Amino acid sequence: MSAEQVSGLCEQLVKAVTVIMDPASTQRYRLEALKFCEEFKEKCPICVPCGLKLAEKTQTAIVRHFGLQILEHVVKYRWNNMPRLEKVYLKNNVMGLISSGTQSILEEESHIKDVLSRIVVEMIKREWPQHWPDMLKELDTLSKQGETQTELVMFILLRLAEDVVTFQTLPTQRRRDIQQTLTQNMEKIFSFLLTALQQNVNKYRCVVGAPQDQEVLTAPQKTDLSQEPKAQANCRVGIAALNTLAGYIDWVALSHITADNCKLLEMLCLLLNEPELQVGAAECLLIAVSRKGKLEDRKPLMVLFGDVAMHCILSAAQTADGEGLVEKHYVFLKRLCQVLCALGSQLCALLGSDCDVETPANFGKYLESFLAFTTHPSQFLRSSTQITWGALFRHEVLSRDPLLLAVVPKYLRASMTNLVKVGFPSKADSPSCEYSRFDFDSDEDFNAFFNSFRAQQGEVIRMACRLDPLTGFQMAGEWLKYQLTAPVDTGPMNSKTGEGLCSIFSPSFVQWDAMTFFSESVISQMFRTMDKDEIPVNDGIDLLQLVLNFETKDPLILSCVLTNVSALFPFVTYRPEYLPQVLSKLFASVTFEVVEESKAPRTRAVKNVRRHACSSIIKMCRDYPQLVLPNFEMLYNHVKQLLSNELLLTQMEKCALMEALVLISNQFKDYERQKAFLEELMAPVAGLWLSPEMQRVLSDPEAFISYVGADNKIADPLLEDPSGLNRSRISFCVYTILGVVKRARWPAATEEAKAGGFFLGYLPSGTPMYRNPCTEQVLKLFDNLLALIRTHNNLYTPEMVARLGDTFAKALDMLEVEKNAILGLPQPLLELYDSPVYKTVLERMQGFFCTLYDNCFHILGNAGPSMQQDFYTVEGLATQLLSSAFNNLNNIPDYRLRPMLRVFVKPLVLSCPAEYYETLVCPMLGPLFTYLHMRLSQKWQVINQRSMLCEDDAADDNPESQEMLEEQLVRLLTREVMDLATVCCVSKKGVEQNTTAAVDGDDDEAMATEVTPPANAELTELGKCLMKQEDVCTAVLITAYTSLSWKDTLSCQRTTTQLCWPLLKQVLPGNLLPDAVSWFFTSVLKGLQVHGQHDGCMAALVHLAFQIYEALRPRYGELKAVMEQIPDIQLDSLEQFDSKLLNPTLQKVADKRRKDHFKRLISGCIGKPIGEQFRKEVHIRNLPSLFKKVKPSLETDVLENEDGEGFNVLFEP
Repeated sequence: MSAEQVSGLCEQLVKAVTVIMDPASTQRYRLEALKFCEEFKEKCPICVPCGLKLAEKTQTAIVRHFGLQILEHVVKYRWNNMPRLEKVYLKNNVMGLISSGTQSILEEESHIKDVLSRIVVEMIKREWPQHWPDMLKELDTLSKQGETQTELVMFILLRLAEDVVTFQTLPTQRRRDIQQTLTQNMEKIFSFLLTALQQNVNKYRCVVGAPQDQEVLTAPQKTDLSQEPKAQANCRVGIAALNTLAGYIDWVALSHITADNCKLLEMLCLLLNEPELQVGAAECLLIAVSRKGKLEDRKPLMVLFGDVAMHCILSAAQTADGEGLVEKHYVFLKRLCQVLCALGSQLCALLGSDCDVETPANFGKYLESFLAFTTHPSQFLRSSTQITWGALFRHEVLSRDPLLLAVVPKYLRASMTNLVKVGFPSKADSPSCEYSRFDFDSDEDFNAFFNSFRAQQGEVIRMACRLDPLTGFQMAGEWLKYQLTAPVDTGPMNSKTGEGLCSIFSPSFVQWDAMTFFSESVISQMFRTMDKDEIPVNDGIDLLQLVLNFETKDPLILSCVLTNVSALFPFVTYRPEYLPQVLSKLFASVTFEVVEESKAPRTRAVKNVRRHACSSIIKMCRDYPQLVLPNFEMLYNHVKQLLSNELLLTQMEKCALMEALVLISNQFKDYERQKAFLEELMAPVAGLWLSPEMQRVLSDPEAFISYVGADNKIADPLLEDPSGLNRSRISFCVYTILGVVKRARWPAATEEAKAGGFFLGYLPSGTPMYRNPCTEQVLKLFDNLLALIRTHNNLYTPEMVARLGDTFAKALDMLEVEKNAILGLPQPLLELYDSPVYKTVLERMQGFFCTLYDNCFHILGNAGPSMQQDFYTVEGLATQLLSSAFNNLNNIPDYRLRPMLRVFVKPLVLSCPAEYYETLVCPMLGPLFTYLHMRLSQKWQVINQRSMLCEDDAADDNPESQEMLEEQLVRLLTREVMDLATVCCVSKKGVEQNTTAAVDGDDDEAMATEVTPPANAELTELGKCLMKQEDVCTAVLITAYTSLSWKDTLSCQRTTTQLCWPLLKQVLPGNLLPDAVSWFFTSVLKGLQVHGQHDGCMAALVHLAFQIYEALRPRYGELKAVMEQIPDIQLDSLEQFDSKLLNPTLQKVADKRRKDHFKRLISGCIGKPIGEQFRKEVHIRNLPSLFKKVKPSLETDVLENEDGEGFNVLFEP
């Protein structure tokens, strides 16, 4: 190798690198240059001298970086084949580069420093400590040369800790060797880091002239401008030392952090007031204070509650906050806030334990400063404090501390401000907005954050009110009174609902909204916490009267008023005479309109008020039926009056009021009386539903389309809707049937049920049987309901879709809202309240079909639990359901099939008593599972083919968003199907046993019983019943095992852990065909190929494959043949595994070791993430063990490595 050769090659490489980095290069040139450089790195024998030449200081930064990259490549990929002398030559030259081959600390590019430290770390990973015992000494010597070298040494130490401890990117034995040697030398390393930090900070301060504590760091001097660069260099080293400490504090023994009277923590606290170093210091402090571990070891951390530390933290926070909103200071404040939170957590953990820790003297000061963060304008900082407040209020010792109790009212006062939804990044109506622009990308982002922040605050407010319920109630009362008298301020944006009304951003609504949330949280907690006699009933009733007398035409404010009525309603239990007033208020809101008799569609805000009033009435009747019962007649007359006008209420509102009546009728506790009432209530529905015209419409798809108006062509789709009334009649009937089936019940107490005539006796299994007073009415309407479901399913046949009118061609499609929910797209904020609920007649039609379909299946899903044996014994029920609900499934889209499985099939199966499995469930589920397997297989085949085809071939009429939607729907349907199979077949108890055993891998006995568990351990009675039927058994098993290789991680993980093994185990005693066994095993391995890159799936699938192999290999030699086809399998290792498995006389190895061995065998088929699939493998060889005791006489032999070279000190100092 001549110097000319090296120079010539280097010139070519410089040219190539220049072409690659030059933005003006053509793509062809750039690719050629890239190819030349890569081939050079892979094949050239003189990489080291070329790399060193290119890395010289005289070259440009880009060329030097490339030169160093060549050296890194050599160490990573060629090290194992390099002769010893070349390794020594390379190592000495790299150390030389650190010593004198880089620019000074302030001038050198950070990417050069980074790659240089990487090269050293790569050598350390391969040779230290066995072959390079003096490495730390060498680094120490280098650091004595000056700031430039010290900083590089810091980078090396940090990178080493990251690779070895944090990311663990090297083989286990090497990792263990290096980590143990690091731990042995940790005292030296920490001493080095602390000394470097202290000396450089002192030198920096001498120049900058910062005020300083005398003991730890030196006194300030006058500033000398000529010394400025020197000071900057010292500052850089300080920052590097803090960053490096951050990489170690996380995992070293706590004793190093608290050594020498917590000197490190003290230094970090003092540095919080040093602007250039404060963020790094706060980072280190945070990591230290967040440490877990033995409580005894964490005790010294309480020093941070001492005077000095508290003073440093608080003064730093005040200074940072006092300088206005600067990003750097804001980041620092966030870190400090986290430090205080972590301190609070440590205090909660240590106080009250056996550690003999007392409440710190500065606890009051701590609470004050913590409160300052809770009242800071930044919504993010406010939210960061909530979890810690919760922990403090919950703590058994601290929650009784007078200092904390004194803070409760202050915290509640702060919450009153914090609940107000202001701070949208796009606005400027609050100091919070400025901070939100740093923290959130959009208003939607902020909105999502604020909603979860508010929910969290609700939890903490309730905890605070446990400690002081009355104060919270008084505050809520004051705030409520204030809002009731405050003038309405709609702000600059008017609502589209009407002139002078609030939008969701209006100042008045934002205040009402916050106040309502606060009073709800506080009042509910007060009733839970205080004794009945202590509750301030008079104050509560006064507030309720004020709210009832308050009148507003603003739908958003009225909605808040209704919530307050509900929150204060428990006071009525003490004064029932106020109930009629409450009912009048709620009924008035049921028919709320902004403009009476308006023809325009109602906005969502108005619709919400009406819906809110209905649900408040239902809630009241559900939670306080005894209280409402005496007023039943008044309630009934109210409802009759409203129902008499067909156009006054929507169908949903009518049914909600009828549900409320049904709930109260449950309190009659008299079967005949309730039955008569329900008959009267449902008479209009029965009349309509059973009329000859309706019977014709419900059973004929063409007549149905025509009746609901879906075959029309409409000129003005915004205003014209001739068939609206027909649709609402169908909806009314279906809603009413659902409401009655859902709400009508027998008394819970068996004695009352017997007395009232509800009790029928016992089933053979001992379960009591009751009769539901609604049964007779509902079953009368049942045939027509099934006819409607059959008709609805038939609407999806191509002939029927063709009959839809032009306006309604997409009437059976999904609503936009549903699509957005499936794709995870956020709703625009304002639209939610201000837009009409349905904008066009097409959307109304879509809404009608969607709701009708769902509600019909809700009725079927609720029929079992409601009518019990009267429903399950309907003649030919299974056949009727198969010919209606499961009719024409081929044409039913995924988005309709999903709710059917979830709201009908699953509840029906879960509530069905075992007596009816044979007659009802099995005949229904057999064909269903067979069909679902076929359908899902086809869908996934399409998806897999689509992902294999080039994107260019995709049809234009199926845009990407549509494909994404279809794929996501297939995923959701798959989850629904697998969930249904799991619910049918596997008892939850069994699943839990299974997973705990799988987690606790070291417990041989648990695992052994788990691999061959007692027969039928985890299958439900229904599961056993299904598995006895060959067609069902085959369909469920094949679906479960095929689904493992469908591209849905969640479904794969659930099915693997919960379903696959119990199902297979059930059929093991029978004679499985060898092909079937091979297929099951191969399916799991295919699943590993697809999902192996996801840790959760991979662990579950490996465990399942292991279970199958261990249980079935002794009977089926075919499994070995499958194993032999796995890529890169080591056949001798497989033989060894098999011989141990098949030889029962051998003592079984610990289960974890067997499983690890098995995992190594099948590793060739475990899929890797795309980023790792084409990565060049790095091989780091293990060095002779550090910890074997060697006899002295063998010393010379041991010092021979596999190449026969003496290696004890490969790198002499």
